[in-house]
Amino acid sequence: MELTLIGHQDRYPVEQLQMSLFGPEAQGQAVSRLLRGNHWLTAVTTISQDGKTVTARKRLLAEKETVPARRQLLQQSFYLAAIRLLPALPPWGAIAGVRPTKLTTKHLLQGGTEKTAEKLLKDVYYVTPQRRRLALDCSSSTVKAAQLSRKEDISLYIGIPFCPTRCSYCSFVSHTIGKHAELIEPYLQALLQEITVTGKLLEKSGRQLRTIYIGGGTPTTLNTRQISLLLDTIRDVFDLSRCIEFTVEGGRPDTLSPEKLLAIHAHGADRMSINPQTMIDSVLDACHRPHKAADVVTAYHWAKDAGFTAINMDLIAGLPTDTYEGFCRSLDEIAALDPANITVHTLALKKGADLFGNRQGLSAPGEVARMVEYAGDTLRKLNYRPYYLYRQKYMSGSFENVGWSRDGLDCLYNIYMMEELHTILSLGGGGMNKVNLPDGTLRRFHNPKFPEQYIDMLPEVLRQKEELFELMKGSI
Repeated sequence: MELTLIGHQDRYPVEQLQMSLFGPEAQGQAVSRLLRGNHWLTAVTTISQDGKTVTARKRLLAEKETVPARRQLLQQSFYLAAIRLLPALPPWGAIAGVRPTKLTTKHLLQGGTEKTAEKLLKDVYYVTPQRRRLALDCSSSTVKAAQLSRKEDISLYIGIPFCPTRCSYCSFVSHTIGKHAELIEPYLQALLQEITVTGKLLEKSGRQLRTIYIGGGTPTTLNTRQISLLLDTIRDVFDLSRCIEFTVEGGRPDTLSPEKLLAIHAHGADRMSINPQTMIDSVLDACHRPHKAADVVTAYHWAKDAGFTAINMDLIAGLPTDTYEGFCRSLDEIAALDPANITVHTLALKKGADLFGNRQGLSAPGEVARMVEYAGDTLRKLNYRPYYLYRQKYMSGSFENVGWSRDGLDCLYNIYMMEELHTILSLGGGGMNKVNLPDGTLRRFHNPKFPEQYIDMLPEVLRQKEELFELMKGSI
């Protein structure tokens, strides 16, 4: 959809909402105007699509204009025009960002109540009742997580960008071991160097490690010796006396074994992810996941036998060839295992994924909506509670990814990372460092994306870590 601006230059907030509501390939024209009068600032949006033209306006007292207020006004006007063309009300209303709960969390942390936070979502952003409840539940968990965090706390992400094979929906920067197995050992040695340097910097800084998350890719692509060496180094280098959570993403059941799970638990990890994505074998085949649903159940019991009491399991609504009935069956089978966490993702068509260019068999947004609704209703009845959520670009139906948890078993790293409550240091290829600075702002620093780049650029990576700790000085 072509977007024209008249009277302002705030393209980004309007364009992001347009993409969220209509998708990246929508046809038509949209015009966003800003009119300035003596007393009022008026935003007018006109959208033409499929032979129909609609217009909506929203105004604000000129004396109340700020940059955020003006951009919000433009988005409200765009939303009010868009809903006259869309087949259903967008679940997140006029919110275009990937972290809608930051609005309600900030409101609550600043002394607001759940009632006033809900009013904000309803009256300013036009969020639907179901999503308002979802946001408030997640923000309630975030407030509790914030109370566990001190100024000196940081969390640590360690990335293993390798997978056994590439799933059709995946756009993460990772290498399949079939083609790049020779990179794993040099990558691990480089990573151990970064861990060692970071540990020394952390010790000098006076900061404390609060949570650790080893993700990917698929970290359990490493063999038992390699992952034991990684975990030994972490325990040798870092002071874990205040670390209250240590997660390893197992992900693919075809990378797990009783021996490997026992080793991971014995080395101090207390949380494990085993992610089926679906429990329908034909859908697994369509996603290029060479394992069976039965393998998921087996791996889950291996993890329980190894001593893991907090296990997360992921599902994706809208996978190729899946149906509403198939998704419901998958959710029911996973819930019957009674894991601590169930994360329900909505399929996002990412440009780096194979599915982006081949969308045969994908569910219609209405079908995905039914899947998401079934998940929410079922998990609430089973006493799971939503504890964090985020959205992505190109997500079917403009829905969200939601982590559901048993009471007291929230994955705190997910909250700290998504809500940006304290600094997240990322080690390894493809990670992003989120540094909370002394002035209250946040800065992001990317690690090199690919394993080859990470290995070659390790000296630069280590220098960047020193710079990050310099930037953090004075914030505790």
